[in-house]
Amino acid sequence: MMAWIQGGASSFSGDVDFLILLIALIVGFWFVLAELALFYFIVRFRRRDGMAAAYITGERRQEKRWITIPHLLIIVCDVVILAFSFQVWSAIKQDLPPAEANIRVIGHQWAWRFMHPGADGQLSTADDVETIDELRLQVNTLYHFHLEAADVLHSFSIPAFRLKQDAVPGRVITGWFKPTKTGTFDIQCAEICGIGHGIMGAKLIVESAADHQRWLEQRTAQR
Repeated sequence: MMAWIQGGASSFSGDVDFLILLIALIVGFWFVLAELALFYFIVRFRRRDGMAAAYITGERRQEKRWITIPHLLIIVCDVVILAFSFQVWSAIKQDLPPAEANIRVIGHQWAWRFMHPGADGQLSTADDVETIDELRLQVNTLYHFHLEAADVLHSFSIPAFRLKQDAVPGRVITGWFKPTKTGTFDIQCAEICGIGHGIMGAKLIVESAADHQRWLEQRTAQR
């Protein structure tokens, strides 16, 4: 779905794409309908010789229904959008599926620091692997990320995952994602965080289990 936009690479990216498409279709329908009505009335009730303009107060019932009926229909559309929005929001932001692996993400002015579990598969142990501006993940693995900000407010954004989460100084925010495609993707800071905000980009590499294990072994051997 929505192949003309950057393809999704996480387990919930399709849900976010569907929600955006749904909103675009509903809002687009009402926009086109309103423009067609506007141009119809412009042509139908254009100025003509010998015809005086009439002032409509909008107090009569047949006049009020031109506002009431569209208003009620738009409310119904809003309810549909809210229902799907809450469902997607709950699945991504409220639920926390069991983790298969954990990583730590720390935003600095102006770089991203990542802590990967080492060969023991556990975070916050002696063999942790630290990288700057490069995050390595194993495909089809559900990760919990523990997000921090070392100085000011940042925002951890992976467009291909359809993920954006603010990093707040003094707090550790836990979220999740599951990469579903191998490849190299962008990581951004989506919150203005100072003069170097524009260069605060990082690289996400999603690789196969064998490649990821090989990388971990190489990094561990370099310690």
